[in-house]
Amino acid sequence: MSKDELQQVRFWPIMIAIFFGSFVSILSMSTINIAIPILSDHFHTDLSKIQWTITGFMLASGTIAPITGYFGEKFSYKRLYAIALIGFTVFSLLCALAWDASSLIAFRIIQGAFSGLIMPATMTIVYQVIPRDKQPIAISLWSLSAMMAPAIGPTLSGWLLQNWSWHWLFLMNVPVGIVAIILVFKLIPYYRLSVPKRFDLIGLLTVVVSSLALLVGFSQGHAWGWSSGRVIGLFATGFLVLLLFIWRELKADSPLLNIRVLKNSRYTLSLIISSIVTISLYSGTFLTPIFLQNIQHVTPLDTGLILLPASLVMALCMPIVGKLYSSVGPRILIFIGISLIAIGTLTLSWLSTDVSRGYIVFWMIVRNVGIAFATMPASNAGMEQIPRTLSGHATSINNWVRNVFGSFAIALFTSVLSSQTATHSKDLATGGMTDKVQIGTHAFTMSVNDVYLLATFIVLVALPLSLFLNKRSLAPDNPSASAPAPIVATPSPKA
Repeated sequence: MSKDELQQVRFWPIMIAIFFGSFVSILSMSTINIAIPILSDHFHTDLSKIQWTITGFMLASGTIAPITGYFGEKFSYKRLYAIALIGFTVFSLLCALAWDASSLIAFRIIQGAFSGLIMPATMTIVYQVIPRDKQPIAISLWSLSAMMAPAIGPTLSGWLLQNWSWHWLFLMNVPVGIVAIILVFKLIPYYRLSVPKRFDLIGLLTVVVSSLALLVGFSQGHAWGWSSGRVIGLFATGFLVLLLFIWRELKADSPLLNIRVLKNSRYTLSLIISSIVTISLYSGTFLTPIFLQNIQHVTPLDTGLILLPASLVMALCMPIVGKLYSSVGPRILIFIGISLIAIGTLTLSWLSTDVSRGYIVFWMIVRNVGIAFATMPASNAGMEQIPRTLSGHATSINNWVRNVFGSFAIALFTSVLSSQTATHSKDLATGGMTDKVQIGTHAFTMSVNDVYLLATFIVLVALPLSLFLNKRSLAPDNPSASAPAPIVATPSPKA
């Protein structure tokens, strides 16, 4: 788009359209978590099967992410976003109408595929349509939609399950999805910056196979055994096919996913930092609800209410960080953010069975303030150096890598939690403790502390890396000479 067109872009209408869609797609990931036992009882099936309503959703979402760049350029990101929202809304309704566990799982997997298109598509729209000087605050609002949804998800889910039924976990997406679809068509301008010359079928097959193999391996490693033939085979297949995919994309004239953006050292460094922060982020969203419900026997609704203050504080900090970014730059903000995440995570590794809820609330607030300070600057620091015509591929890689590392984080923490619980139980029994209930409670609490401590060390790895992200001048709105020439399209009434 030309500079004149960029000046005419209406910031708030576009961000409202983006916020609605991003929020509802991420919300659907978190609301179903505490409904798993209820769904298992309703459909008269075991937990291992119904768990695929979560696992299948995540696998589909992660697998589709890397091909968003191609589809966005092929159909335009506005249309891709609209199609994703329509599919997501339709399959939300079908999930509510599911007649057995198998149909619910199938609908959730397809819903996950559409959901996986939404986040990279909306992120790309921000970097292609919003002027460079307004992108930090725009990405703060985009991140806010992604962070707020899982934050209020447990509370909302607990209230719906307590007062209504599990069907409303999906039905509530329908009106919000319809509003989001209308806003997309009304508020986001139609544009196209480039069109792929041909479809890279080999790239599609290799990226889908590698993503699926790695994500299934991570998600099922604990259940199947990390040394089992299935898991080792999945990892071997995933990494080998991933290497084939990388080789193919470097050789292809019209790659499905242009991984040459990784040549930008600033983008690659910011991607590494974001991945590390993502791993540590999952420790809090994964461990704290488990500890509250399993050890302190807090209801799902109360668990959500305990976690809500930290989420609200994070929401308040996001726009502030967006404002500070332009004047301060990423390095200071990320350094402060990672330091606060490390402090908050470390103090949560000192839990006891009777720890006060106020202690948990306070340190979760500290931790979430750190997340607010680190997340947007880490993402924007690299993206601001990517030409607009390549931003779709960069955001696809960004979301793809975060999906893989999110699955890795859950797999890692689940495995460590399980193994350390067994170890601590044995040590406590050897030490003279005889009550099996007390052994189980104390061993589990000690294991939660071990995982939080591990997450602390992981996030500290990013601390020295953040020092290399100096404040730099923005990349020009026009693409570099090596990039394809932009195609500027006038708004279309049919778009």
